[in-house]
Amino acid sequence: MDAASLLAAATPRLSAVGIETARLDAEVLLAHALGIDRTRLYARWRDPVAADAATRFDALLERRVRREPVAYLTGQQEFWSLAFSVTPDVLIPRPETELLVELALNHLPPDEARSVLDIGTGSGCIAVAIAHERPRVHVTAVDISRAALSVAQRNADTHAVSSRVTFVESDLFSGLAAGATFDLIASNPPYLAPHQAVSPELASEPRGALYAGADGFGVVRRLLAGALTHLRPGGCVLMEIGLGQSDTALDLANPGGFTNAEVVPDLAGIPRVLFARR
Repeated sequence: MDAASLLAAATPRLSAVGIETARLDAEVLLAHALGIDRTRLYARWRDPVAADAATRFDALLERRVRREPVAYLTGQQEFWSLAFSVTPDVLIPRPETELLVELALNHLPPDEARSVLDIGTGSGCIAVAIAHERPRVHVTAVDISRAALSVAQRNADTHAVSSRVTFVESDLFSGLAAGATFDLIASNPPYLAPHQAVSPELASEPRGALYAGADGFGVVRRLLAGALTHLRPGGCVLMEIGLGQSDTALDLANPGGFTNAEVVPDLAGIPRVLFARR
């Protein structure tokens, strides 16, 4: 069969289980099975697909039918126009988190040395993106998961920033050197409550990167409390939050030693990133 025929059969197979991006997913998975990108796939639309590639494609489709995320199937996800390796040990980078990177860069002058702490680094997407854009910034990236840190280190190596990103196995601030302080603290912490329903794909991602206490604010509270000790005077914290969490996040920040706390909306108008200055 050629690529067009395989895709014509695969798309309704994915649609039948409720996948809204069925055609796109099928194209991405077929290109991955063929070892090419989607642009080259279009150029080979009517070329016969080798039997081994068709078998790989069918196996990927079967896993996608079981709602495994596409990024885990291909092992890659784009973030900040950079390709990141991902595994089931890390949260899949998402476009809305790019707002956090954008805001961080606004507070990091291009030609000045600065120190950044990335808490819960996961794939390293925030740390690597910041280091990639700011050559005089050093980032300390922490995560409680050793497996996640291994993925993050690989991404730092891939994008040639490993000399300016230090990875530390740590539960928030516990593994940092005594007295360590930073100009900026960035984090996409877990912020879901156990009762919150998630998509089958999100349920495949690490629970520790998603859920935090009975109300979803377990990590946020600890992070804000510790940030006061580890921020330099005038330093700021940037933290991603979830839908409907802005009021509570501001309540936690405003009386807690921070000033100018605000929540910045993403492109969809959803309050997304808590900003607060020490």
